[in-house]
Amino acid sequence: MTKIIGKALPNMPWQEKPEGYTMPVWRYTENPIIGRRAIPSSNSIFNSAVVPFGDGYAGVFRCDSKSISMDIFAGFSKDGIHWEINHEPIQFEGEDPEILNREYRYDPRVCFIEDRYYITWCNGYHGPTIGIAYTFDFKKFYQLENAFLPYNRNGVLFPRKINGYYAMVSRPSDTGHTPFGDIFYSISPDLTFWGKHRYVMGNVKGDISAWQSTKIGPGPTPIETDEGWLLIYHGVITTCNGFVYRMGCALLDIDEPWKVKLRSKYYILAPEELYECNGDVPNVTFPCATLTDADTGRICIYYGCADTVTGMAFTTVDELMNYMKENPLNL
Repeated sequence: MTKIIGKALPNMPWQEKPEGYTMPVWRYTENPIIGRRAIPSSNSIFNSAVVPFGDGYAGVFRCDSKSISMDIFAGFSKDGIHWEINHEPIQFEGEDPEILNREYRYDPRVCFIEDRYYITWCNGYHGPTIGIAYTFDFKKFYQLENAFLPYNRNGVLFPRKINGYYAMVSRPSDTGHTPFGDIFYSISPDLTFWGKHRYVMGNVKGDISAWQSTKIGPGPTPIETDEGWLLIYHGVITTCNGFVYRMGCALLDIDEPWKVKLRSKYYILAPEELYECNGDVPNVTFPCATLTDADTGRICIYYGCADTVTGMAFTTVDELMNYMKENPLNL
């Protein structure tokens, strides 16, 4: 059995795997947990991230407005299922007004490191790049320098320093709806200067694993286990009807995370339900956050559905590890 390295979270959301269900990830029966109209201004709420906070949970949510402006909002929950999302977007503080200038903000991730919560997101600065900020209370947010030059998306921090450095995986992109994409690893001594970029893994040509043949990108904060870093990610195929986004998983080396130890040939969750297939962008399951319980190995996944609403799904570390070992991607 594989062990999650972390804290116990006995009261996190959970449902047992349905009897006879064969996939390694199963949906919450009351999905979606956040509808598109959860705040007065919203057209859609999706691709959002949550963490344990106090005696409940806090999160940062992508809320596209009725004018279809993209911004991120803080929210709170007692149970991780029912959310109260602020009606106004996060207002960042910081040293440099140029960095604080807002073009757009979307697809946040949240990661607790040492003594504070770090938020990363796709930040508009002459094109998409990775914004970084931190908060102690989800009320005041302090924005740091952008991590990279444009263009980049899906910047995801590791939950602790690796070999003395902050670490991040990301997906370099272009200005538009990128028709390509591989995952890279980068490190920083101070969350300002990023370098020593290393290739982690890329899309898969041919039909050996065609669900991820167009592009891939990191999803939630990597989960530390006694076998390596468990990475849940999204993969995309281009069909005659456009892109389809599915979820996959991989295991990265604990000390050299650009080295892939295991990767599943098969997806772990795909758009099947109405709320995943129909929406502003059809056929999308896009993971952005997990909650984990080290005592039981349980994992709760938060994911965007059809770029419209937010869903929840469940798995365990052993389900994903066994699935990768039984269905390895051998390139």
